[in-house]
Amino acid sequence: MVNLESGAPLENAVVLVEGDRITAVGSRDDVSIPADATIIDASGKWIVPGLMNMHVHLGLKLPGAASVALQNESEAELALRMAENAKLSLLSGTTTIRAPGDRSLGIFAVDKAIRRGEIPGPRIHAAGVPLAPTGGHGTSHGEVGVDGPDDVTRKAREQLRAGATWLKLMISKGIASPAGSIAASDMTLEEMRAAVDIAHRAGFKVTAHSGSPEATLEALEAGVDCFEHGYYLNQEVFRKMKRAGAWYVPTIVVSQAGAMEFFRKIGSPQWYLDRAASVGKVHWTALQTAIDEGVNIAMGSDQFPFEPNEGTVASVREIELYVDAGMTPRQALRSATVETARMLGVAEEVGTISEGKYADLLLLDSDPVADISALRTIGLVMKGGTVVRNDWNL
Repeated sequence: MVNLESGAPLENAVVLVEGDRITAVGSRDDVSIPADATIIDASGKWIVPGLMNMHVHLGLKLPGAASVALQNESEAELALRMAENAKLSLLSGTTTIRAPGDRSLGIFAVDKAIRRGEIPGPRIHAAGVPLAPTGGHGTSHGEVGVDGPDDVTRKAREQLRAGATWLKLMISKGIASPAGSIAASDMTLEEMRAAVDIAHRAGFKVTAHSGSPEATLEALEAGVDCFEHGYYLNQEVFRKMKRAGAWYVPTIVVSQAGAMEFFRKIGSPQWYLDRAASVGKVHWTALQTAIDEGVNIAMGSDQFPFEPNEGTVASVREIELYVDAGMTPRQALRSATVETARMLGVAEEVGTISEGKYADLLLLDSDPVADISALRTIGLVMKGGTVVRNDWNL
């Protein structure tokens, strides 16, 4: 079993599960296995916690042919598509996701169905519909956005009432914005403060889509807790993020070579491909800088966790790229387990293989702390004590 803290792994490990929780963890000599227990013999395999992906849009629609095909999609059809993507995410080894904003409240219906055991899927922490100003990222031509502190306050309360446990702000443009500089700032300081005030009063956090240093610095002043993408963020910004204890969700896969396969598959227009390519190098530098500065980093891909990406799936490729950018394999694996649980405030429930926590477990062929590419060998997925995938028939 992997050791996510330090030192040697636990050999001949036994993980005892009752219901959806882990009741004991230790070596074979230390854990007494009940006579009537169902045994999964994982000899020769490595046990790791389920992966946690902090940037997943289950209803993702990007510019291109795939989006055009879905332009008349009803709310019911969208919810069904989200449910299918939730199932595929779980089967790929991602047992917890954060959904940082969708253009529909269907995510809450999917979450409720998963919690009731009606459909398979990961644990979901959702932000509802993002708060974007008129003309901001994610808005369509002619659409009226969220403008002014009073409007932000009202929309923020609507999302929390719908079930959001995060709020999402669109404070800069993005790759999918057809026009406008990604490095520019779109929301005012007063608007951001209004969202933070409402979320923090309710005990929840605020994250911001941002590629802009200026917007991020203002958001930090407003008290925003987390930042997505960060294409153009620099050392000054990351140092202030670290001092503030803020979080960074890099989504590095969306600007690197592996994403181009995905974009072509969905028929992305040339302007979109060009825009994605234009931020690749600076985004990579931002990730390296964040790692060097010791910023809190939580794994998030902004692609479906199961989406093929350079010979593996997006969740795994995102983690591998963190190692390429300077993390140790242990740090990279923690970014998708221990650190993500800490960011969500659910470290007592998930993130490690520990007594009392949910039995969200993966089996691999080899040790990912020695070589992070071992994550490519996921062969068994358990969520809450239920095996949902077992390639080896163990």
